[in-house]
Amino acid sequence: MIDETITSATWDDLVSAALLGTERRTPPVPGRAGRSAAGALLDAAAVSTVRRRAALRPAPARERPVPAPSDPRPPLPPAARRRLGLLLADRNGTGGGHRRGTAPDLTELLPQWLTAATEYGYRAPEALLPALLDAARARTDLRAAALAFAGPRALWLARLNDEWKFALRGAGSTAALPGPDDPEAVRALWEEGLFAERVSLLASLRRRDPAAGRALLARTWSTERAEDRLMFLDSLREGLTVADEPFLEQALSDRSRNVRGTAAELLSALPGTALAGRMADRARACVTLARIEDGADSSAGPSSDTGDPGDTGAWTLVVEAPRECDAAMQRDGVVLRPPTGRGRRAWWLGQLLEAAPLDCWSRWLGGREPAAIVALPVTDGWRTELHDAWCRAAVRQRDVTWARALLGSPGAAQPGTGPGAGTHGTGPAANGPAPAATPTTTTGAAPDTPAGSSRDLARLLTVLPEDERARWVAEFIAAHGLSDAFRMLGVCAVPWSEPLGRAVVDALDIARDAGSYPWSFSGVMGLAERCLDPAAADRLDMLTAIPDEPADGSPGAVGYWSEAFQRLVGTLRLRATMRAELAP
Repeated sequence: MIDETITSATWDDLVSAALLGTERRTPPVPGRAGRSAAGALLDAAAVSTVRRRAALRPAPARERPVPAPSDPRPPLPPAARRRLGLLLADRNGTGGGHRRGTAPDLTELLPQWLTAATEYGYRAPEALLPALLDAARARTDLRAAALAFAGPRALWLARLNDEWKFALRGAGSTAALPGPDDPEAVRALWEEGLFAERVSLLASLRRRDPAAGRALLARTWSTERAEDRLMFLDSLREGLTVADEPFLEQALSDRSRNVRGTAAELLSALPGTALAGRMADRARACVTLARIEDGADSSAGPSSDTGDPGDTGAWTLVVEAPRECDAAMQRDGVVLRPPTGRGRRAWWLGQLLEAAPLDCWSRWLGGREPAAIVALPVTDGWRTELHDAWCRAAVRQRDVTWARALLGSPGAAQPGTGPGAGTHGTGPAANGPAPAATPTTTTGAAPDTPAGSSRDLARLLTVLPEDERARWVAEFIAAHGLSDAFRMLGVCAVPWSEPLGRAVVDALDIARDAGSYPWSFSGVMGLAERCLDPAAADRLDMLTAIPDEPADGSPGAVGYWSEAFQRLVGTLRLRATMRAELAP
C-alpha cells in the first residue's frame, strides 16, 4: 500500500527539489524511518511517474475503471512504431527563428503520418496513447486524424483525465458503432452515449442509410441543445438529398439563428427545393438585362427582351438591391444586420444571389452560357458584388461550369486583389474591374456598396476536379509567381501532380536566382516539403549546391537557399521512408 502523503507534491515541485539537491532544499515529502531525504524524494518521483504514464492524476484511491475496450485493428510494424515515438517526442519543434537548418520539421509530418497509418488500418500503440492525446490537445489540426487513429481506447482514457476531455466532444472512431441492422443498439447509444459517440453514430448512419440517420435525429431534435442541434444538422451534409427537405424546412423555424442559417445553406445546395425557388424569385427581381443604346444604358429600364446571346456588347446587367429584409427573407436564412463596414442593401443582395440556383441564370438571360454571363457588363459598380455572390454560390452548389467561368484563364487572372494571399477579384469580364459604387437615379444602386472583392479563389478552386485544379494553379504560378499562390496550393491534392510540383520548384529556383532570401517563401517551401511527390527528391538534388552569389543579390542568400533545398530533399526522402515503414 503506497502512502498517499508521498504523492501529494506536484511533479514540478519534485523536479525543483531534485535539481537543487536535498541538502539545499527540503523535499516536499515527509521523511520515513530508515530512508534519507533523497530516498524519500525518489520514492515520490517513482510513484508520480507511474501515475503519469498510466494517464492518471494523483488522487485518492477510488473504484477501479471499467476495462478498456478492445481494438481489433492490427498493430503497427516495429519500425513504424519507433517512428511514431520520434514524431511525438519532437512535436514541440526543433528550433525557432528564420534559419531552420537542414533537418526535416517532424512536427509538420505528424498529420501526414497519422493519415497514412489510419488508411492502412493500424491501431495506435497503447503506450503512446497518452502522448498522442497530448499532441491532439495542443494542436486542433491534429485532433480528427489523431482520434481516428487512436480508436476507442483514446475515448476510454479521456474519461480519466480532464485535460483530454476535448476528445469526448469530437469525432471518435467508428469501428465499434452499431449499424442500421441493430436498431436497439443504435437507440441505446443515441440516447445514452457521449456527444462524440452520438456525432460519430449519426455520421456513420448517414453514410450507410441517410433516411435512418435523419429519422434518428428527428426523434430527439426538440430536446437537443442549440449548439448540439447545429453540430447534428451539419452532419446531414453527408448523403444530403431532396428527401431531407421537409426536415430542413422545419429547421428554418428553429430558435437558434445559427441553426436556421445552416438549414438554409443546406437547402440552397439542393436543386428544386422550395427555398431555392423562393430565393430564385427574389434574385430575378434584383438582376435584369438591359440593352445599351448609343454607348449608354437605356434610361427606359430593363428590356423585356433577353437579347442575343452572342451580342455581349449590346447588353448589360442592371442590379437593383433589395430595399428591405422582411420576415420571410429572414426565415429563409437572410441575416438582417450586416458586418461592420458593409452596406445593408449590398449585404442582403449578396445573400439572395448566393442562395439562388445558378442554373436559373442561363434561362433568364437568353440562354447564355455561364462564361458569357460573367462577361456581361454590370451597371453602377455592382459587378464585384454580383460576381462575388456567384462565386459563393458556385462553391455552395459545387457547380463546375460556373467555377470555370468565374476563375477565367490563369494567365489573365489578377492576383492580390482579394483579402489576403490566395484571393483575387477576377473574371473574364469585358468591362474590367468594377469601380466603386455611386448613387444613381437609373437603378437605385446604394452608395454603401463595397468596391473591394471578397471572393476566395482557393475555395472556388475546390469545385474543380483535382487534376484540373492542379493544372490551373500550375499555370497561375507560371504566370504570376508564388506571391498569391499559398492558399491555392493548400487545396491541391497531395502529393502534387508532376506539372504542379515542377511549377513550384521552378518558381522557387527563379526566386533564388533573383537574390531574395528563402524565408520570404517559407510558407510555400513548407508546403513543398509536405506535398511534393517524394519521388522528385533525386531530381532536386542539383538545387542543393551553392551557386555563385549574384552581384545584386542579398548577402548570404545563396547559402540559405542551399540549406532550404537540402531540407526539402531530406524531408522528401524521409516521407518516402515513413511510407515504406508503414507497408505491411
